[in-house]
Amino acid sequence: MSPKSITIFLCGDVMIGRGIDQILPHPCDPILYEGYARSALDYVTLAEYINGPISRPAPVPYIWGAALDELARFRPQLRIINLETSVTRSPRHWPKGINYRASPENAACLSALGVDCCALANNHVLDWGRAGLIETLETLDRLRIKASGAGRNQSDAWGPAVFEIEGTAARVLIFSCAIATSGPPDSWAATNQDPGIAFLPDTSRASSTLLIEHIAKHRRAGDIIILSLHWGPNWGYDIPARDRDFAHRLIDEADVSILHGHSSHHPKGLEIYNRRLIINGCGDFLNDYEGISGYEEFHGELSLMYFVQLDVDSRLLGRVTMTPLKMRRFQLVRPRPDEAQWLCDTLDRESRKLGAAVTLTPDERLELSLFA
Repeated sequence: MSPKSITIFLCGDVMIGRGIDQILPHPCDPILYEGYARSALDYVTLAEYINGPISRPAPVPYIWGAALDELARFRPQLRIINLETSVTRSPRHWPKGINYRASPENAACLSALGVDCCALANNHVLDWGRAGLIETLETLDRLRIKASGAGRNQSDAWGPAVFEIEGTAARVLIFSCAIATSGPPDSWAATNQDPGIAFLPDTSRASSTLLIEHIAKHRRAGDIIILSLHWGPNWGYDIPARDRDFAHRLIDEADVSILHGHSSHHPKGLEIYNRRLIINGCGDFLNDYEGISGYEEFHGELSLMYFVQLDVDSRLLGRVTMTPLKMRRFQLVRPRPDEAQWLCDTLDRESRKLGAAVTLTPDERLELSLFA
């Protein structure tokens, strides 16, 4: 029997580099080139000072903590993350101030999460140069994890990751690109000769037209289209009108079912447009920021798992459930009830501006609906 719907897991920025890489069994050289830290171990020390000791080396699945139970509960057919880390032992860093990398051996943690696809168009995947990007792609290929948004040339970078839906003729196509507002330099754009990312300078009509044309080259009737988009600043809830117009046009003209937005370090408001989902900012899913001061009002330590149900035939949105988590000692744990309530209240406030509502269920998960 053909499935009538599929469930897709999405999350925001996954940073398995720097401090997190150091607690796993096979860390890179901890050297950093930051103005305020010269060793990735400094981030481990800071996290331990705030929340207590971290047993090292931690087992590879350790960092995912409570997320593994949620994935076992929802059993999504696809698991998609934004991998905001270069997976490499390359010693040549890009001189940009902050550089994330994890060792190819520690990338086994992605398999422990069951990741199917990594969106790579972001402002950290080339932190250790083009050689680091090539090693990232090779490592993901070895782990049998598909990638989109970066490649060995322009064609690779702009091409989608393609997944067949068992029991149907339909496919899921995952495209990924980065907008300049999220921080990647234009020199990171892939060319016909050079590895790089799928890069757009802005969310203008010209940029949306280019992206619509790229999608049209690969799409066929019945395909479910997911666009993973790294855009906007790290902090703040504002959704510019031009970005909403950009998202709406991608839905109207490229038949995008889910716009998977990320870059913000905290979740932002969600929108349901023509029964398609716009996640403007997923927030960070995992990072090594524990103990770093600033922007406390956004509660960047709180994460969300997004479980999105889509109808296979119509490609329209079904149920959207979000599970709140919290980063503590470089591991994802369930938050306190008051933290889950704060996250619900904040997302509801911001989503209502976009015509949607968020409610907290008795089991402390969040549900998205249209705001009537």
